Amino acid sequence: MSRKKASKGKGGSASPSTTKDNSNKSSKSGLVAGVQANGVVHPSRPSVSSSEFYDVAFKVMLVGDSGVGKTCLLVRFKDGAFLAGSFISTVGIDFRNKVLDIDGVKVKLQIWDTAGQERFRSVTHAYYRDAHALLLLYDVTNKASFDNIRAWLTEIHEYARQDVVLMILGNKADASHDRTVRREEGERLAKEFGVPFMETSARSGLNVDLAFTAIAKELKHRSMKGVDEPKFKLHEYVNKEMKTTGCCRT
Repeated sequence: MSRKKASKGKGGSASPSTTKDNSNKSSKSGLVAGVQANGVVHPSRPSVSSSEFYDVAFKVMLVGDSGVGKTCLLVRFKDGAFLAGSFISTVGIDFRNKVLDIDGVKVKLQIWDTAGQERFRSVTHAYYRDAHALLLLYDVTNKASFDNIRAWLTEIHEYARQDVVLMILGNKADASHDRTVRREEGERLAKEFGVPFMETSARSGLNVDLAFTAIAKELKHRSMKGVDEPKFKLHEYVNKEMKTTGCCRT
């Protein structure tokens, strides 16, 4: 197996070209996107260690309404920290890379954080087609964001590739006193559409690593499955891990 080297700012999959940008977002988030005069939004180039090697690379997109915690989830997974402070909406598209060791294989996830606002929706559509996996988030303290999941799923089925790996995440699960969406409601919706589901919390780290690891395992098995190797079952893996950890994996 040839081992690739993750060069600085180099994406792991085909995506629209990037250009130098102007910061439109607080430096606290560590994520910025450039908006040109013609309104086209281009992703920034994240810093990637020159010593970061990988065997396979996949593009993962975080989608969902504005304010559901997509950026915080990404920062928690990438940096192991909670992005506290005032809420700042993502402008267009941003991304970060992280390499995971999945069964001895170095899997690079290029994770794209998308804007949830309607005015950036056409920009998001352009990136759907290249995504290998989509994490669809709603906020358990915001019923409207949960109600909009069906609309997001319709959009995904229209613009994303047919074999895209999809998972629904009920984020901000730590905010128990402000909860307006019960866990059972999320489970029912996910079951209706036949996709895995879990609740997460960027603040506490609840199931954040599990969500991305499960996606990475599914993608790795799809691309490198041996002749005699049993098929990886994403639903079963997620359910098993959730039971093993009592739904509180960090």
